[in-house]
Amino acid sequence: MSQLFKNAGKLTRFQLRQDRFRIPVWLISLSAVTFVTAISFVDLYQNDAERQAIAETMRNPAMTAMVGQGYGLDNYTAGAMMSHQMLLFTAIIVAIMSILLVTRHTRADEEDGRTEIIRSLPSGRLSNLTSTILLVSFTNVLLALIIGFGNYALGIESMDLEGSMLYGAALGATGIFFMALTAVFAQVSESSRGTIGLSFAVLGLAYLIRAIGDVGNETLSWFSPLGWALGAEVYVNNYWWPMLVMLGFSILLCLLAFYLNAMRDLGSGLLPSRPGRTHASLFLRSPFGLALRIQRTAIIAWAAGMFVIGVSYGSILGDLESFMEEIEIMEQMVNPVEGYSLTEQFITMLMAIMSMISTIPVMMIILKLKGEENKNRTEHVYSHAVSRSRVLGSYLILSVAVSFIMQFLAIFGLWAAGSAVMDEGISFAVMFNAGMVYLPAIFVLIGAAVCFVGVIPKLSGLTWLYLIYSFMVVYLGDLLQFPEWMNNLSPFGHIPQIPVEEVDFIHVTILIGIAIGLTVAGFIGYNRRDITG
Repeated sequence: MSQLFKNAGKLTRFQLRQDRFRIPVWLISLSAVTFVTAISFVDLYQNDAERQAIAETMRNPAMTAMVGQGYGLDNYTAGAMMSHQMLLFTAIIVAIMSILLVTRHTRADEEDGRTEIIRSLPSGRLSNLTSTILLVSFTNVLLALIIGFGNYALGIESMDLEGSMLYGAALGATGIFFMALTAVFAQVSESSRGTIGLSFAVLGLAYLIRAIGDVGNETLSWFSPLGWALGAEVYVNNYWWPMLVMLGFSILLCLLAFYLNAMRDLGSGLLPSRPGRTHASLFLRSPFGLALRIQRTAIIAWAAGMFVIGVSYGSILGDLESFMEEIEIMEQMVNPVEGYSLTEQFITMLMAIMSMISTIPVMMIILKLKGEENKNRTEHVYSHAVSRSRVLGSYLILSVAVSFIMQFLAIFGLWAAGSAVMDEGISFAVMFNAGMVYLPAIFVLIGAAVCFVGVIPKLSGLTWLYLIYSFMVVYLGDLLQFPEWMNNLSPFGHIPQIPVEEVDFIHVTILIGIAIGLTVAGFIGYNRRDITG
């Protein structure tokens, strides 16, 4: 029996060395956002009256569906506000972290042949899965302790030690649960894409079940792991038992993952694979058709997701005016402009958020080329009469086309839901212009991704950090009072806020010029560098 886990400890240390930069970035980012937000809540709401004013806006069913059922709304302290408005979304990000880490060290390593090499050494059949579970569990426990003690160290009156430790435990338990779930899916699916897809699907379903339960039948919320995290009622009643339930299910899922890993063959999945066609279609024989084929599932999933996001935001527009009146935080985020309703002004912020979210699948398309290169698949493409410019251009054209599609679906969802709940809806033309004006900023991110793939592929991950930075300064810049120069470093900070502002063609033209320059640099570098990067 012990031979099954032989040298699992050494593999854990090896995986930790592989992620010696990745894990600290996750921990520092999550912790920093949590601490900064907690401090900003205290600075923004100076007395009980201001806190109760925002509490009343959070009772709306649309807000409940988005951020979760509010506990302690009758006495909305800084701690209750923190757990209500931040815990759910932070837990989702922690779940994503665990999903990506587990997939990286299980199914992705198996696809790339690294697991086969490890198996050829004196290691047990279950050692790799064991080391992955130990590594990701350690990461989540460390995150829970950092955030728990860190929240308490802030010295905020309503954020006591027990509540702070429970806040961290809720995040850590959520991460461990999705770690175990992803470990199971890594045995079921035969690809890393399938593993991530199944895990994200369950995460999305968990969010949907919790949303429906929080708005309607509260019992339904307890069928979602995200509902368990919120059910702890952190900083209000501080229930620990939901964390024990979540950890109990995590242990069962880990045992199931071990069982499935022991019974299946290396490189295979338990779900039967569907045989492909004997002959490829004419469309698939082109670089563009191949790029679309290998990413079509992700594109379809993101397209549906962007439409749902638009509908979700549009559903709150009907009561938005009552939300924002006499609420200091909203006044800081949306400065009143004469001649325009608060809803029209708020739409500008929604468009910025949706545009940055829609940039994610667009960048994934470009960076997919780097992933194919790392797996030595582009060698098969270049063995035919195909130029590098044509291959890179195919990914570029696909990413640009998808950026239009994602923006349109988000805008259409926002307009459709908003028209249904508002007495006097905003015209589609206004929303279309307000959303599509962000395309030049998205093109800059596309250009940056092309430039990194072509010139310095090993540093292409920096484009994700730049996108995260853009989100922070654009979405939270006014709220956290960032200096103006920080906002100017992001392309999204130079986009005119239609319909409140007129289109600044100079800024838009400069952004398009930067995007073209970065793209050209990427093409030049891609044609000159060693294709193995």
